[in-house]
Amino acid sequence: MYKTNMMRCALAAAAFSMIFAASVAPAQQPGRIRAQIEKADGAMLSIKTRDGAMLNVKLADKARVSALVKASLADIKQDSFIGIAGMPQADGSIEAFSVHIFLPAQRGVVPDRTGPWDARPGSTMTNAYVESMVQSKDGETLTVKYKGGKQKIVVTPETAIAAAAPGNKDELKAGAQIIIFGWDKQPDGSVLAKSLYVGRNVIPAM
Repeated sequence: MYKTNMMRCALAAAAFSMIFAASVAPAQQPGRIRAQIEKADGAMLSIKTRDGAMLNVKLADKARVSALVKASLADIKQDSFIGIAGMPQADGSIEAFSVHIFLPAQRGVVPDRTGPWDARPGSTMTNAYVESMVQSKDGETLTVKYKGGKQKIVVTPETAIAAAAPGNKDELKAGAQIIIFGWDKQPDGSVLAKSLYVGRNVIPAM
């Protein structure tokens, strides 16, 4: 049983690493597709993107599905490994509009780094470890460290906080909110999805 659980953790970490390796992808790579599933028929999905466009999506045979579940600031501890989507501020800090908490198995698998992000114009994504936390009346200021640097992160009451969790294809049904990370455009204009997130009673905000 112990070996079985260890294998499951390793597989989960590998799947997550493939998804989050794209979290600081070079600018020339295709962006993420953020959408709501309008219809699901086996491996075929009809989705409505956040800009209102309709798109047909086919799940790859080995598509990796992960989930985001609701979390809170109380779930973020010193040394937590987190991903921060935010907007750079004039004082050099980053105001987070989304924070997701990685699984312990993802430590050392998902790269800790920072770079441009496509959720909002000018936004960034930082995968980092929490070094310190200072509470204020308006939220919390985190100092995080990643390979090659440190960053101050401002978490406000409006910041969406979620935790990563294993997911499965059964969760891909009408009404579900998703982010497709890895995908290929098909000749007919549809998309072949290779890795994606599904919000479990949350809308992925990153």
